[in-house]
Amino acid sequence: MRATTKHTEEVVENIKELSAQFASERAERLRRRELAAADFEALVDAGFHLTGVPPDMGGLNGGIAEATRPLCEMLRILAHGDPSVALVASMHPAVIGGWMEVPEAPPPYTEAWEKQRRTVFETALNGCWWGTIISEPGSGGDSSKTKATARRASDDEPYLLTGQKQFGSGSGITSFMITQAVPEGEAAPDVFYMDMRGVPWDGSAGALLTAAWDGHGMTATQSHAMSFTDMPATRAAWPDNRQRQRMRELAGRPAGHLFTSVIVGVVESAVDAARQQMRSKRDSMRPFEQVEWSRVEMEAWLIQQAYEGVLRDVESGNGNATRSGLLCKEAVAELADSTLLRIGKVVGGGAYSRSSPYGFWLQDARALGFLRPAWGFAFDSIFNGVAWD
Repeated sequence: MRATTKHTEEVVENIKELSAQFASERAERLRRRELAAADFEALVDAGFHLTGVPPDMGGLNGGIAEATRPLCEMLRILAHGDPSVALVASMHPAVIGGWMEVPEAPPPYTEAWEKQRRTVFETALNGCWWGTIISEPGSGGDSSKTKATARRASDDEPYLLTGQKQFGSGSGITSFMITQAVPEGEAAPDVFYMDMRGVPWDGSAGALLTAAWDGHGMTATQSHAMSFTDMPATRAAWPDNRQRQRMRELAGRPAGHLFTSVIVGVVESAVDAARQQMRSKRDSMRPFEQVEWSRVEMEAWLIQQAYEGVLRDVESGNGNATRSGLLCKEAVAELADSTLLRIGKVVGGGAYSRSSPYGFWLQDARALGFLRPAWGFAFDSIFNGVAWD
């Protein structure tokens, strides 16, 4: 079943119910090392796939000021139940945002861009999931350093992409994955997308699995590494990646905030669980434990303020959302790590047993700093964006 007429409020309520169901299965889910297709079918039935479709086609992803908060809230709530599913789901609207947030291309690409946009949105409307496999070994998260190449046999054929890629979150679930490669005869990389439906991973059709995700942090995201050799790929119909990215920034929706929303949900789950667990021993907590818990409360509060601050920037349209989204992502990455460590100190050694969720949540929270943009590249961007005058 493909949901095509749901309203945003209805989808949020559906996500709440689905997340509660996932949370009731937490003990088993935290130990998973792979994704379940049934979870994503349930998300389609809930209507989440419509976050990759504009309103004029029956979707939910409309004006940035109006749609960003409910989208982030869906992911935050979903993370309460299953962080790995939430992270993979976050890739869907983040990736499609490349077409959603650039409504028009200049001549001579105007018509081709509009046609490609509608094609992408139609796949999402039909329940297809989108993901990304852009990162390359040794790039430090900087996609401008990509070494992957794309050549074209003729104007009537797709590009053939060759290169090593990693962190393909949602591999096996996603129908389409975007990536970057340097087109033959050009100097700068551009965006391509690959149709992964039915493609074997043995190299016979251009995709070879080189390293399955090891499940250390975001345990079940299937963030596999792949080697591509002459893999058919479609190039962005407006071949000017730098200008497209600039237009996305001007649009004011920080795609990285979708990832942050997932980790905010993880921290909320951990703090709520620890509060319940520690309530009975509140009066017998040692001074050290009291101080550490006080710091948990402080850091959790700061995380909420940062999260909310970005959403207010988006809704106000003041033009600061891209930068504040980056600052928030890195701040929450550090605060979430610290918060989960402090919770472990207060809860005690049992926090890191395999029967406890805290150790899993800690590794999940630590994943945020490595999500695009990764640590080093992110801090380069922060430093270079400082208004020194």
